[in-house]
Amino acid sequence: MENNHLTQVQIYLLDEIKRKGIELGDLIEDIRGEGEYVDQRWLSIGTTNLQTGLMALARAVEKPDIF
Repeated sequence: MENNHLTQVQIYLLDEIKRKGIELGDLIEDIRGEGEYVDQRWLSIGTTNLQTGLMALARAVEKPDIF
């Protein structure tokens, strides 16, 4: 999935997605730190779904030409 022809807009959007991913990762760690007050199963499900969403956004911007 090597696309060496990203536009400045695509690069900007990918950077924004990465920044939001970092923010969400920090939030997840804060929530995880609450231990017994948090259902870890649902936290794991939410984490996975957020990761999937971020990957989908990145693919939407990168528009890879492979499966």
